[in-house]
Amino acid sequence: MIHHMVRCLIALALSALAVTASAGDRIEVLWLGQSATRITSLEGKVILIDPYLTKNPKTPAKWKNLDELGKVDLILITHAHGDHLGDAPEIARKLKVPMVAPPGLSQSLQALGILSPELMPRMNKGGTIMPLGDKIRITMVRAEHSSELVWKNPASGKDEVHVGGEPVGFIIELENGFRIYHMGDTGLFGDMKLIGEHYRPDLILIPIGGHFVMNPADAAYATSNWLKPRHAIPIHYGTNPALKGTPTEYVSALGKTSVKVHALQPGDAINF
Repeated sequence: MIHHMVRCLIALALSALAVTASAGDRIEVLWLGQSATRITSLEGKVILIDPYLTKNPKTPAKWKNLDELGKVDLILITHAHGDHLGDAPEIARKLKVPMVAPPGLSQSLQALGILSPELMPRMNKGGTIMPLGDKIRITMVRAEHSSELVWKNPASGKDEVHVGGEPVGFIIELENGFRIYHMGDTGLFGDMKLIGEHYRPDLILIPIGGHFVMNPADAAYATSNWLKPRHAIPIHYGTNPALKGTPTEYVSALGKTSVKVHALQPGDAINF
């Protein structure tokens, strides 16, 4: 058991070294804690996913200043919960950037006057859009979670619960065919096997914290048996006491594998 844990720690250390070693490559994935991710494509297109930043206890202070994000070309939201919707409406309004979200959540944000229809292109699960040109494909896929929108009514000062649509994940295919699967928040579901076989993701951003999402053992099962990526970045852990799963436990549950696990710290970027 001790030897196995040592191997796990070595694997995590090697993944951290890869952040520096791959600095000359051009696809950049920046993780900012929880599910917040910024992807910069080969041609410099910037995709921001679930930007829960200013209130995220794990986001480094630098990134709580939204101006540090720089150029953003597209925002993707996996579901309505505050630790995923986060600062997205403010960023979309400020930069006049389109925001893609689950149907239902889009309509609620428009009806409440939070975002204009012009900033909310419509799509649904199974659909593929190319808002950044014909070289980048965004496909919305299923997730197994919930998606309530809690909104504080400025007139009453009270929280209201509105339709948030159904939770989703995204398959992002970049200019060279490299496919990233951002899983959002999800438990295990059998169609992960279909997603793995059909979309063949090169990189998965996979929740491991447990309690609200997959725990490390469930995440490892999905990784090894259904998704079979070349790379994995664990996300959605450590931001509150309930999210107890750790990258070390995930690596341990994976056992002997060809999957390269990159256990990033919030604020770390890795290139592919």
